[in-house]
Amino acid sequence: MTTDQDLPMDGQPATAVFAAKGIDVTPIKDQGVIKVVKRQGVDKERPMIGDKVTVHYTGKLLSGKKFDCSRDRKEPFCFNVGKGQVLKAWDIGVLSMQRGEVCTLLCKPEYAYGAAGNPDKIPPSSPVVFEMELLKFEGEMLTDDGGILRRIKVKGDGYTNPNDGARVDVHLEGSCGGRLFDCRDVSFTVGEAEDKGVPHGVDRALDKMQKGECCLLYLKPKYGFGSEGKPEYKVGPDKDIVYEVTLKDFQRAKESWEMDLNEKLEMSLEVKRKGNQYFKAGRHYQAIIQYQRIVSWLEMECGTGIEQQKKIQDFLLTSHLNLALCFLRTKDFTQVVENCNKVIELDESNEKALYRRGEARLRRNEFSMAMADFQKVLQVNPSNRAAQAQISICQSKIKEHHEKDKKTYANMFQKFAEWDAKTGKMRRRRDDRSSMNGEVGIKRRRRSQDCPS
Repeated sequence: MTTDQDLPMDGQPATAVFAAKGIDVTPIKDQGVIKVVKRQGVDKERPMIGDKVTVHYTGKLLSGKKFDCSRDRKEPFCFNVGKGQVLKAWDIGVLSMQRGEVCTLLCKPEYAYGAAGNPDKIPPSSPVVFEMELLKFEGEMLTDDGGILRRIKVKGDGYTNPNDGARVDVHLEGSCGGRLFDCRDVSFTVGEAEDKGVPHGVDRALDKMQKGECCLLYLKPKYGFGSEGKPEYKVGPDKDIVYEVTLKDFQRAKESWEMDLNEKLEMSLEVKRKGNQYFKAGRHYQAIIQYQRIVSWLEMECGTGIEQQKKIQDFLLTSHLNLALCFLRTKDFTQVVENCNKVIELDESNEKALYRRGEARLRRNEFSMAMADFQKVLQVNPSNRAAQAQISICQSKIKEHHEKDKKTYANMFQKFAEWDAKTGKMRRRRDDRSSMNGEVGIKRRRRSQDCPS
């Protein structure tokens, strides 16, 4: 790729330089974006579609007039490249850059501001020039905890994604520490990938993919093979793994609005059974997916008769209780409380919901609230020994907490007292010095008065 340290920016000569020294980086080679490298990047790696990139840029007309500059604002600009969030020329140009690279892009109107231009800045149908510096880039985080990072190698087609329950055909290549341990074509139902030995993180990422997409998924142990590892793949415990996933085809499952109530109730029975199987096997994330499907189907349903209404309420109660139990196992205590609250809205005296909410609050160090929940459990069932034991724990924790507070405040007051004593001594010394100075001054004035004039 050619480089040029200082391109002229005075109309025709600029375009001539681009024509002579630049290369066309557009996929269809229509000269829509011509690039000249001014400074080579620091490594060979380039951003992939969907990566979060950070750039500095300066935009100019062919006359050399500047119309925008991130450096003037002293703040770089961030966006997800290849997602249509910025000018088409930027998506194309930045995907061709290396980290640290500085380049200049000559952009035709159809790749920049189009026939309309930009009022007060860019005339209609104007080519523009951007100087771009790629500061850094990173993959797209698919989870809040950073456990799944995606980098798209090949963009998929269309705008639809697999949903929970969809049937997918994928090609997988799994590696750990650079060693390939899994390479195969496999079909499975989204939400049930672990039945085929596919990590939970791959399952979670599929609803973000389009048909034909090929991406790299960087999975933390929580979303890979966890603390147990995968002996048959010779992957040890708590290992980060990488999966290259190609979504070859998929068949979406029916959405809630596509099913009538009877169909939802029939499906809920089967999905509940699957969820229970996953829970008993210790596969809590998979169980959560199943129970959440039931809630999504039935939470807005009312039913037409007493029997249907009771079935709906029973499924919702059971699903929320089971979700609370799963989230207790995964230590997501906020979700435990939320699901228990849903149950208590339907049945305020539900013993399991009150107990599980108490457990979650105890784990969050909300001792008084937890004790109140366990006391309500005893009102419902006075013989619940587990609740009695939990109340004792809460009382002990509250007492321990109060003792810590007393020590903290005692130390605090002691320090205040020491500080007051110290400042008091300093104040008395200053007062003593002032008194002595005053006496000396009086004596001096007396002597001066006794002296002859």
